[in-house]
Amino acid sequence: MRRLIVEEPVTRAAPWALRLAWLSLAVVGLALLLVRDPRAETEAALAALGSGVGLALLAVLLAVAAFVRIWREGARGLGVAVGGLLLAVVVLAYPAYMAVRGVMLPPLTDVSTDVETPPVFSRSRAAWEARRWRMPPDASPADRALQREAYPQIAPLTLDLGPDDAFALALKAAQNRKWQVIESYRPGGRVGNGRIEAVVRSRLLGLPYDVTVRLHPRADGTRIDLRSATRFGDRDFGQNADHIRAYLDEIGNLALAVK
Repeated sequence: MRRLIVEEPVTRAAPWALRLAWLSLAVVGLALLLVRDPRAETEAALAALGSGVGLALLAVLLAVAAFVRIWREGARGLGVAVGGLLLAVVVLAYPAYMAVRGVMLPPLTDVSTDVETPPVFSRSRAAWEARRWRMPPDASPADRALQREAYPQIAPLTLDLGPDDAFALALKAAQNRKWQVIESYRPGGRVGNGRIEAVVRSRLLGLPYDVTVRLHPRADGTRIDLRSATRFGDRDFGQNADHIRAYLDEIGNLALAVK
């Protein structure tokens, strides 16, 4: 007797999902290296990062298509499809988290502890070069209103210290936060205010954010105001507020240690 050999169907979508997931991982990994490299063009690196995320999304769609065929026709390739899906999910985890933050938080690119008279960014040559010849634009009244609503806790910090001691703590806090300090001036002179100009980089992507700190001597101590601005994109995903909170907390901890 002849045996009737029935070939089980094999889904093509499953191996392609796995291939694209591996490709997306490679592209995203390379893009992360480029984004963190100060010599590379940030816009091009971000475009490459977006391409990697797009490949991961396509891998998810192919994995879902494979699952549908496996369910309906009993096709082989379940393990390969699961592998592609899991790998793509790993690539998409952080972008998905940032997307959720982008939906929940207002589309701001500039946050300040003083919404009425925010600190002004330095126009010195060193500051211009550090910002790649960019000047953060002033936020509109509508954006400042959004900030008040979204971040009511972002406010100036007044230290019960003289201007020189407060300046030392502010500079130490910037160093502790691993900020790239561009220039710093003690309070005094004609204006009376002290200033710290710096660049802050995000932890994962290493994207630059421009920061300026203003120290204003007062009768009851020294008032510290801070402004953080996004250099790329039309929203900051809450990063500027995070920089301000972390910095002011650092100063507060240093002030408690001094006392």
